Formats: sequence, structure tokens, C-alpha cells
Amino acid sequence: MIGQQPTGAIPGAIISAVAHEGLSVTVNGRPARLAIITEDGQIVASGPVVAREAGAVARNSLQNLWQGKGWLRELSQPIAFGSHA
Repeated sequence: MIGQQPTGAIPGAIISAVAHEGLSVTVNGRPARLAIITEDGQIVASGPVVAREAGAVARNSLQNLWQGKGWLRELSQPIAFGSHA
């Protein structure tokens, strides 16, 4: 998993990241949102809060790896239910 990872698996969707801005999503050139959806289709959270949380977990995981802390898994705290933007 070292090096560039393949992307482009979702037709029409582009997930981009800027180090100082976080994650953003477009679908067919139009702004879109990231969301957390349960198996039964309930939207738990969506929008910027999900993008910030996903970006923070990814950064923390990478920093833990670089620091040699002995674990590779990073967990977030629960997102407050009903916080879709």
C-alpha cells in the first residue's frame, strides 16, 4: 500500500483532497456530499462534518504509522446522530 493508490472506481464521482482544506466531492462536475448511511438506508450524517471526520481519521492513521506507535487502526468518536448538514 505504499505509493499512489488507484482511484476513479466510481463513475462520474471525484473525491479530492487538499491538505489544508480536507475532502470534497463532485459528481458529474457538480458539488456533492459525503454521507454515512446504515445498511437499511438511514442517513446518519452527511456533508462537511463527514468529510472533516473522514479526513481527520485518515491523517491520524498515517501520523500514527509514521510515529511508529505500534498500531495501524484509527477510530473516530461517534458523530452526533441527526447532524446531517
